[in-house]
Amino acid sequence: MPLWFMCLTLRNLYAKRNIMGSCGSSHVKPNRTGKKIIRKPKPWKHPQPITRSQLMQLREEFWDTAPHYGGKKEIWDALRAAAEADLGLAQAIVDSAGIIAQNTDMTVCYDESGTKYELPKYVLSEPTNMIRYG
Repeated sequence: MPLWFMCLTLRNLYAKRNIMGSCGSSHVKPNRTGKKIIRKPKPWKHPQPITRSQLMQLREEFWDTAPHYGGKKEIWDALRAAAEADLGLAQAIVDSAGIIAQNTDMTVCYDESGTKYELPKYVLSEPTNMIRYG
């Protein structure tokens, strides 16, 4: 049996059991409950330097339109609250809402029914090339 087929089979099995892990070994260590611990995204750079107000506008546009592409409104609301909270509170929000973070930076998450939610990095952290007024 080819390795890629085994990976897909394992992924489907995990999805059905609401684990949503990736195939193969992972560098991410789960916490005691088996869920991944939320961390800040790796530093990233926007294609063009942007101001804080431009970043806030991008975030508002994303959160206003995201629920229209599928998923449950209450999960989107929980993801927004987690994205805007400090890491400890974000972890509590994600856990209590039953959200499964595939990536520790929350860029890919699933709800308990297996619906996928993708978050852009700009809603999770600031770019390294943000224009700051002094």
